[in-house]
Amino acid sequence: MNKKNVIIVGAGPAGLTTAYYLLKNSDKYNVTILEKDSIIGGISKTVEFDGYKIDTGIHRFFTKNDEVEKIWLDCLPLQGKPAYDDKLLNVDKPYVEGGPDPEKEDKTMLIKNRITRIFYGRKFYDYPVSLNMTTIKNMGFFTLMKAGFSYLKSCIHKLPETSLENFYINRFGKVLYSMFFESYTEKVWGIHPSKISADWGSQRVKGLSITAVIKDMFKRLFKKKDNKNTETSLIEQFIYPKLGSGQVYEEMANKIKEMGGEIILNADVKEIKFKGNKISNVTYLKDNEKIRIKTDICVSSMPIKYLFENAKGIDIPKNIYNIATKLPYREFMSVGLLVDKLYLENTTNVKTLNNIIPDSWIYVQEPDVKMGRIQIFNNWSPYLFKSKEEIKNKVLFTLEYFCSEKDEYWNMSDEEFINFSIEEALKLKIISSKDVVEKSIRIKIPKAYPAYFGTYSKIDKVIDYLNKFNNLYCVGRNGQHRYNNMDHSMLTGIETAKNIINNKSSDKKEIWNVNTEKDYHEEKSK
Repeated sequence: MNKKNVIIVGAGPAGLTTAYYLLKNSDKYNVTILEKDSIIGGISKTVEFDGYKIDTGIHRFFTKNDEVEKIWLDCLPLQGKPAYDDKLLNVDKPYVEGGPDPEKEDKTMLIKNRITRIFYGRKFYDYPVSLNMTTIKNMGFFTLMKAGFSYLKSCIHKLPETSLENFYINRFGKVLYSMFFESYTEKVWGIHPSKISADWGSQRVKGLSITAVIKDMFKRLFKKKDNKNTETSLIEQFIYPKLGSGQVYEEMANKIKEMGGEIILNADVKEIKFKGNKISNVTYLKDNEKIRIKTDICVSSMPIKYLFENAKGIDIPKNIYNIATKLPYREFMSVGLLVDKLYLENTTNVKTLNNIIPDSWIYVQEPDVKMGRIQIFNNWSPYLFKSKEEIKNKVLFTLEYFCSEKDEYWNMSDEEFINFSIEEALKLKIISSKDVVEKSIRIKIPKAYPAYFGTYSKIDKVIDYLNKFNNLYCVGRNGQHRYNNMDHSMLTGIETAKNIINNKSSDKKEIWNVNTEKDYHEEKSK
């Protein structure tokens, strides 16, 4: 039997899932993944430095899709016994009978409780904002009244949802929007929310509003828990790989190889050759050598911009080419730091080791710093440290930033930007002095965030054009220019594999429809 050559560009969640599902469910394909980086996982990879591990961004593992969850747990089973920090804190979790012991086995998914807050006015607020005494005390009576009346006004007078700003105001009122969304959103995208499409909000915080927050509060009061039917931004528990988010994708890559798939790292795709309405071959550069591969099916998770720039043998209409190559992106940078302690006080009733703040991550809404988030890896896994015992007296965390490739910050040297971020940490009183930083690293992720402004408003023309090519599939965050979570990206890979197996190349709507329907976030998939 002559197998078809499937070439997948990118070894992130979408590309890996396409390969995994295809090889798991069919023996009719030779699958090759071409990855430009030297590390598996795309923007969900885990980076190691001096024996410590940190993720490139926030990657909690939560989904309402059973197929996605099954792949995660096929790669890394759910823990059956307490992890090192569970034992020290004497916490009880819904451990799985017969599941791996994380103290003895690396291939383990940990069960984590989510605590996420907003840092605004040098005070902490729950995210999403909850109606509790801490919120009332921090806001003060006058601001609380203003926020209440502002929200009532938004209920009576709905703004046209022509921008992300109006999207948030309609759900929270102008006062809460200004306090908890405006500055952070502008940091992420580099422009004011009034100039960003509402599509971003509709895909990232579906159904989230003051009403949803109140409903969730009453559910908790009456101890009615149903994570599968809870808004994505409200979930309280998730799973997480013992050795960082990238571990699950490294394990998936191992399984792909075991099933006969090939993964080529440091393979930079330079040409995608079109012939008629199909792609005939793909050329990549590795070790200064150009290598061409015959292609029966091409799955692309590379940025749409690059897909068009690398297209050969085809006369692309000028208007389509301009829309595609001018799609905007935002870059991501993080600075990983190791210190003895944080100076942010734990005022919660959540018990933590060394009494550090209990947050997995924090949204920094402060307008006087460029910093967008803080991520504290002590609250993810003790096994990210060089030695797990260090979790008792060290703090491993990242300061996270959003920028563009033309920004002065992106173009600073590593030393300059690390010093800049440390100065911001001092300004926010996260640390006490520069001298307390024991280790540091800077990580840069280009094109981490497909942006919803500029030529994005015309992206449907690009999608229609791409769908004309029968053997081309676009998957994942960059492949579809859509701000997907990991599970959404994986689902585009699953739908693509199903389409290939069922020979439905002329109908790709199920792939493009991932993360566009509101009920995806609100209902468990059937």
